[in-house]
Amino acid sequence: MRMIQIKQWLLGLGLVALVHARPFTVVAYNVENLFDLDGVASYEDYQPARYTPAHALTKLQNIARVVGRFEGGRGPDVLLLAELEVDATPGKTPPNYDAILARYAGVKLVDMLGAKFGPEIADLPSEALLLKALADAGLSGYRVVVGEEVTVAGSERKQEIKCAVFTRFPVTRAVSHPTLNARAILEAQVDVDGAPLFLFANHWKSGAGDPATEPMRVANAQTLRTRLDEILRADPNADIIIGGDLNSQYNQKQRYPKMKPTGINDTLRSQGNELAVRGTQRDLYNLWFEVPAAERGSDTYRGEWGTLMHLIIARGLYDYRGVQYVDNSFAVAKFGGLNADDKGLPVRWSGSGPGGSGFSDHFPVSAKFVTVPDGRADRWIALRDASVEQQDSGAPVKIGYGGIDLEKVALIAEKLPAGASLRRPSNLGKIVRVDGIVAPGTRLAVDFLGETYDVFSHDEALRKKLRGDFKAGDRVRFYGELGQYRARWQFVVQDASWVK
Repeated sequence: MRMIQIKQWLLGLGLVALVHARPFTVVAYNVENLFDLDGVASYEDYQPARYTPAHALTKLQNIARVVGRFEGGRGPDVLLLAELEVDATPGKTPPNYDAILARYAGVKLVDMLGAKFGPEIADLPSEALLLKALADAGLSGYRVVVGEEVTVAGSERKQEIKCAVFTRFPVTRAVSHPTLNARAILEAQVDVDGAPLFLFANHWKSGAGDPATEPMRVANAQTLRTRLDEILRADPNADIIIGGDLNSQYNQKQRYPKMKPTGINDTLRSQGNELAVRGTQRDLYNLWFEVPAAERGSDTYRGEWGTLMHLIIARGLYDYRGVQYVDNSFAVAKFGGLNADDKGLPVRWSGSGPGGSGFSDHFPVSAKFVTVPDGRADRWIALRDASVEQQDSGAPVKIGYGGIDLEKVALIAEKLPAGASLRRPSNLGKIVRVDGIVAPGTRLAVDFLGETYDVFSHDEALRKKLRGDFKAGDRVRFYGELGQYRARWQFVVQDASWVK
């Protein structure tokens, strides 16, 4: 009888644990310049003549489609977002997002940005439009926290884009931390079933490989590190998630050895020894180390993968109190046929055409977490294949352009409708089999299907070879990735094997 009672008691404890365990997903996503429609924009591509309600609709719905791929269509409970426009025409009071959703509950976004578009809708900030797009897609329940336009005295420029946090958890505190000449870091403290969780949304200075801009990323990192130290002094096992576009490689120190110091590795002290976070000196773990080195990449630049998007967690996510990281759950959210093209690369946003196309030049990154009822900050979760930070050569992961089955994926002129133009947004990023005539002029270009396209390569040696081999009037045959640069259409030759 007593044994039965003990078993029932243990079963009851198990049920309590199950009741209190709350799994959830955190996603960091740079949405590549989500602008509103008030007609005031600092960026030329988002002036009213080039960025219309139809463009905004495409972009908003595409973001919602990506977000909807998480949690079986429900969407993540936390979104750490970068590159939303700072509202150039703000109201006298902060937006009431619940009221905005209620006001437009009976109308779909497609109608708001179509037949019903007017000054009132044009005045809505970008995050309100995104909230509506998510709601229309069945992704509801989000509270919105946006970064404030706060700067340090002496800053030379106004910031045009901001960070935001969308979360289903109650927000107990929100503050923006300014940095000289840089975007503010957004901190949001949320309550996850009684457990406090600190969220930091970041967008550091661009130019990961540029030593001249690294001091600004160091300043961003110092702002964040100062705040982290405050939190960790009060509670060494505080639950902290750092996310966003840090414009830094996870191995910035090794990849760019001339940068001394680096923001992410030296100042923030992000590192890859997963067991080391249990100690007192290395309190942050970068989740990029959860995936094999050859698979680390969320963005591309000149034929190389980059890791500019990050999720970094503090030691408190490894104990048995509050919120806990789900081991090996970090992932890059590349969805074939959606935000990833047939080469596995990001389908970035393009404003070409009447409604634009594409998603973002960054894949989102995600990780899973769960609440634990134990209340034990003195116990650590068991890890499978715990990451150990080894000597890193810093060598970038190259995009495997040479291994692509060109005949399988390429657009072929003979199969296009008669008189059809390649210059459509849906063709951007497609590989094309080109058979044309080198055009005259100082710019390397080819006449193909009745139109002229620039010819370019990110590989300097290959670019010089093309210039030496391609002479005006010559017939040339090659494969090129269709793209645009400063409104000019071009074919980008990504690998020497693409030239026949």
